[in-house]
Amino acid sequence: MLNMAEGLARLDELAAHPVVDVVARAFSAAGRDLAIVGGPVRDALLGRTTHDFDFTTDARPDEILALIKPVSSVQWDVGRAFGTIGARVKGEQVEITTFRADSYDGVTRKPTVEFGDTLEADLSRRDFTVNAMALRVPVRTLVDPTGGVEDLVAGRLRTPIDPAVSFGDDPLRMLRAARFSSQLDFAVDASTLDAIAELRASLSIVSPERVQAELVRLLQTDDPVRGIRVLVETGLIEEFLPEIPALKLEVDEHHHHKDVYEHSLTVLRQAIALEKTRHPDAAPDVPLRLAALLHDIGKPATRRLEAGGGVTFHHHDIKGARMARKRLQALRFDAATTTVVSRLVELHLRFFGYAEGAWTDAAVRRYVRDAGDELERLHILTRADVTTRNKRKAQRLASAYDDIEARIATLREQEEMDAIRPDLDGNRIQEILGLKPGREVGEAYRFLLELRLDEGVLGAEEAEKRLRKWWAERG
Repeated sequence: MLNMAEGLARLDELAAHPVVDVVARAFSAAGRDLAIVGGPVRDALLGRTTHDFDFTTDARPDEILALIKPVSSVQWDVGRAFGTIGARVKGEQVEITTFRADSYDGVTRKPTVEFGDTLEADLSRRDFTVNAMALRVPVRTLVDPTGGVEDLVAGRLRTPIDPAVSFGDDPLRMLRAARFSSQLDFAVDASTLDAIAELRASLSIVSPERVQAELVRLLQTDDPVRGIRVLVETGLIEEFLPEIPALKLEVDEHHHHKDVYEHSLTVLRQAIALEKTRHPDAAPDVPLRLAALLHDIGKPATRRLEAGGGVTFHHHDIKGARMARKRLQALRFDAATTTVVSRLVELHLRFFGYAEGAWTDAAVRRYVRDAGDELERLHILTRADVTTRNKRKAQRLASAYDDIEARIATLREQEEMDAIRPDLDGNRIQEILGLKPGREVGEAYRFLLELRLDEGVLGAEEAEKRLRKWWAERG
């Protein structure tokens, strides 16, 4: 709950920050209006740490640059066309933007850039009321023309103007509503939700790259589930990730199985909790979180209702991996992220055979080999995938995974588990068998690799003996 007295005290602290003070004095001396705007003001009122220094001013870009140069170590003007000048002041990055009064054509999402003359008009064109507050400096006056403080108190997301107009101007704001819902743990206003549902198809004018960027920001929050629910309940997610609402499989009176949609959200939450426990100082692991969200998307396509009342999803891991790759490519994710996520989806069932019966060392080696660099992520995803309410079953699976991790650790101490390769390399295989580079060398290499996985380290002498025997028997 927002405490206004404490919030206003934090605004005073923000205004007194050395970076803010230096910039404010420079603009005040020139007779220019300057205000800290948006996220920094919102976060200060909420008691959240902010590292952003975003300002708005009545000065035009050329004057901004002239005023900031004497008090900064470096400046950049790549956003000059949009009225933004960046600079580094006392080691911190700041951005200063001329008041804006943009208009949109409703087709391309690209605004016609128009500079404004008042702070209040600039604030009214922003995405949500909680981001449409400003703190004038150095005079330290809070400017809140659209009720942002009231919405902070209520924990509510609302657009400063009619949401249909706001989202019509910039459909990306609909995605931002979901992201801020999770980031701030706020509810989205009912009229805002209605507008998203009505205008969801307009997201088509937003580039896949921008959609992807907002999805990533949502997944980077402490609890993305609230935002995902907003996307699903409004239908907006159908426009870019329809595989998620498809997980709401219809359950008839005879065939009972888990709600795959709710299961997937639980897996996502549990994966984030494990991620934070196992790597508390690490940045949010977006590929892991994507894999947790998408791990079961192959189920609708592979669902089969059995005569006895059972339900099967044979090979949904393989199907899901292909679907994940295709969807991430459509959203313009980089190749590395796409590969990691699809691989985790493909491997997410591999462990469950271990819980049914102890694996041989060879099986454990293959598990490590197949996971490769993604073994730690696979550990987290597999543990998070246990959502059963049966406490005995959950404990049995947790104990089984504790066991496999312990066995991997033991084998790592005994062998070079992180770089499993044959005892003989390709050059030595060619020397022993008198071969030139080609298919037969590859077959011999794979034979030795299988031996390595099955039996562990053999040593060069024993490996050569086995290789010669295999070659002779091969004819």
